[in-house]
This record gives sequence, C-alpha cells and structure tokens, in this order.
Amino acid sequence: MKFEIITEDSKVYPGEYVLHEPSQEIVMCGAFNREQNFIRAVGRGQSMKDKIDNFRKIVLSRDE
Repeated sequence: MKFEIITEDSKVYPGEYVLHEPSQEIVMCGAFNREQNFIRAVGRGQSMKDKIDNFRKIVLSRDE
C-alpha cells in the first residue's frame, strides 16, 4: 500500500478511503472541494474537515 500526494490533477471521490496525515487515520471521503481547498471525511464515527494537503490517496497494487 502506498500513499500519494493529492495533486491538482487528482480527484478524490465520495466513498473513497484516504489517509488523514495529522491523525494518521484512514478515513472515508464524504466531500471533495478543490475550489475551497477541503475534504470532509468520516473516521471513527466522527466527521472532520481539513485542507486537501493534509490527506493522501491510497494506492493498492493488484495483489493487495
């Protein structure tokens, strides 16, 4: 499993799992807003909203 920086070309879709770096938690994306620079996500039953730069995309290999 690898974690990639979310670039300007990247898209994150609702329902996709991402890593929230400050908390080191894997959370589920609920909303992705490039214009306002935030991702709203759910982790451990709580909703969070943070800057896109604080999240990483999860990339899995075929075997994983």
